[in-house]
Amino acid sequence: MMNTTMAQQMAEKDGFIAALDQSGGSTPKALKLYGVAEDAYSNDEEMFALIHAMRARIIKSPAFTGEKVIGAILFERTMDGEIDGVPTADYLWDTRSIVPFLKVDKGLMDDANGVQLMKPISGLDALLQRAGAKNIFGTKMRSVINAANKDGIEAIVAQQFEIGKQILDHGLMPILEPEVNIKIADKAEAEQLLLEAIRRHLDTIPAGQQIMLKLSLPTVTNLYKPLVDDPRVMRVVALSGGHSRAEANRLLDANSGVIASFSRALTEGLSHNQTDADFDAMLATTIDSIFEASRAG
Repeated sequence: MMNTTMAQQMAEKDGFIAALDQSGGSTPKALKLYGVAEDAYSNDEEMFALIHAMRARIIKSPAFTGEKVIGAILFERTMDGEIDGVPTADYLWDTRSIVPFLKVDKGLMDDANGVQLMKPISGLDALLQRAGAKNIFGTKMRSVINAANKDGIEAIVAQQFEIGKQILDHGLMPILEPEVNIKIADKAEAEQLLLEAIRRHLDTIPAGQQIMLKLSLPTVTNLYKPLVDDPRVMRVVALSGGHSRAEANRLLDANSGVIASFSRALTEGLSHNQTDADFDAMLATTIDSIFEASRAG
């Protein structure tokens, strides 16, 4: 059963979702931006220990609380880890009042029909059972649209909804993330096709159930307002998608009812070498700016 207190926070509270879910492929880049060079670790275990330390530092920072950060998306290893001896999801909710989510996808397939579908998620049912037992509220899974190709976009949305329903069956809240690559020339056309496909597939959601959507900030302001207003959508959240934090906040500010779920834009400016005071001050300023842009709509 879904935690009703968590559900109410996700549906109604002002704030945003922190994406702390960099996985194997994106971890070296995230660490490099954090000031940890690749020669600082010699294997995956050391690399993941360093990224866990970075995430723990963020989560324990004084500004990182449910007052402004209403949810956080975790990588599987982070869910399985601990902060001060407490399982990460329990620490987030019991100590910080932040709703925990889990990234469940296994990465992207090669481009076909202008999109990159998700690779098969082997062992998903077992992972979802484990997540539920660890008090995870919901999940997130990402696929990518690289062209305004109607067949490709239909395939990507169909896959997201199909797996989303499997996640709902486990009593978890799925965040569907069909990301539109912000660098493509036909981005606006791709987003219109995406909107139409999502609205069609929403009709397949069982009565009384909801999903969440994580989408690129649209070229046409408020394009996704019909999704924000749809009772079958608990929340529409936006990824930063390669925008600077300032640009992502500016675009977010203009889109009514959409809140942030930023990853790189959240950690921009944070460094391994900062004193705790400087780190906490930088993160507090960042959280304030993303909170205000999320609330503005």
